[in-house]
Amino acid sequence: MRGFEASSFIEASPDQVWPVLTDTAAWPSWDSGVTKVEGTPVLGGKITVSIAASPARPFPLTVSELDPPNRMVLRGGLPLGLFTGRRAYTLVAEGTGTRFTMREEFTGLLAGLIFRTIPDLGPSFRQFADGLKKRAE
Repeated sequence: MRGFEASSFIEASPDQVWPVLTDTAAWPSWDSGVTKVEGTPVLGGKITVSIAASPARPFPLTVSELDPPNRMVLRGGLPLGLFTGRRAYTLVAEGTGTRFTMREEFTGLLAGLIFRTIPDLGPSFRQFADGLKKRAE
């Protein structure tokens, strides 16, 4: 399994961070890497994320887990499980605030081949984590 991860400590409770995280339409206002999000994160629902790095190719995703105010998982990829990306957003109460973690893992028969074509997502994950922190605090 291959993937990327970023984490930040946010001086706000998970109950305060959750509405910011799940207001996906507002993501472009605090993460310059995201240009547009269509759809609402409801369990089993579909959302489409457009990013600055690939403006011509929006990413259709399914909300595969939704556990307010702790966890949201978005899943996308190729049919038949040939390649799957699973991005988990996790909020855990920690001391006076919240530990936010964003992790994406890639699986499937074509994961090794496709992973080589994916740019380093570390900086964009860090940007998202920092943007959420700034917006929620």
